[in-house]
Amino acid sequence: MLTTMPRTTRLVPFGEHRTWVQITTPETARPAALPLFVLHGGPGMAHNYVANIAALADETGRTVIHYDQLGCGHSTHLPDAPADFWTPQLFVDEFHTVREALGIERYHVLGQSWGGMLGAEIAVRRPPGLASLAICNSPASMQLWVEGAAELRAQLPPQTQAALERHETAGTVTDPEYLAATMEFYERHVCRVTPMPQDFVDSEAQMVAEPTVYHTMNGPNEFHVIGTLRNWTIVDRLPAIAAPTLVLAGEFDEATPATWAPFVELVPGVRSHVFPDTSHCTHLEKPEEFRAVVAEFLHQHDLAVAARV
Repeated sequence: MLTTMPRTTRLVPFGEHRTWVQITTPETARPAALPLFVLHGGPGMAHNYVANIAALADETGRTVIHYDQLGCGHSTHLPDAPADFWTPQLFVDEFHTVREALGIERYHVLGQSWGGMLGAEIAVRRPPGLASLAICNSPASMQLWVEGAAELRAQLPPQTQAALERHETAGTVTDPEYLAATMEFYERHVCRVTPMPQDFVDSEAQMVAEPTVYHTMNGPNEFHVIGTLRNWTIVDRLPAIAAPTLVLAGEFDEATPATWAPFVELVPGVRSHVFPDTSHCTHLEKPEEFRAVVAEFLHQHDLAVAARV
């Protein structure tokens, strides 16, 4: 399906740098359907692993926009940038730079993992054109994320836990034994499709080749968080979100229920949905079901925006 939809790419200037943007348009557009921006995770995992969400273009008659955030994928890489360069505000500014370059004033935002955190950072600033926000598989604070990861690690086989702890203490997180133990966690809580889908493999490969953003902001992997986001939280700002919000998660998600509970408790009028038998990459594990839930939410808020215009 994705290969038949019209697709264009461009480079958008962002300060002295360039952000790579992909625009997927439907074969038959629905006039009331607002564009959807898809924000990838990581930070620094590039758009590949969320590429299948572009199928919403034909399924909902709307334009779907992916872009590689600064520092990864096809966008400008900055391996020598200092750690304090990589901030949530940088990526909020990049989002609006891309949006303005495309001439889009009213829109939906869907963010996955770090992308959902970024989506929340965008939404708490109450941009006037934001019609809705979908937060997918995302924590409301990294402290909650770390606590959830610790709970899930405690469920791994004892020898796997021992390997993780041994190499993290020694700083040998590139050792094959450590990487194998990491993969056991990933297969349980990141993506339960075996073998890993090629789109996920592609995102991970580019991150491994250029790990600056991921290692600086997050750390060496999903559950050993020692980067600049370690103390990030949006919990106290969540009541400021005015846009209709949908929170999605998987039953076995590394984003455990406690990590996303603040979104449900504090965002006014929020909706939530948990997909059974899926983990962190719900959109890859049950893509049709995932897109159906998102499509219904987007359609509802297309109509709400149309009614206000």
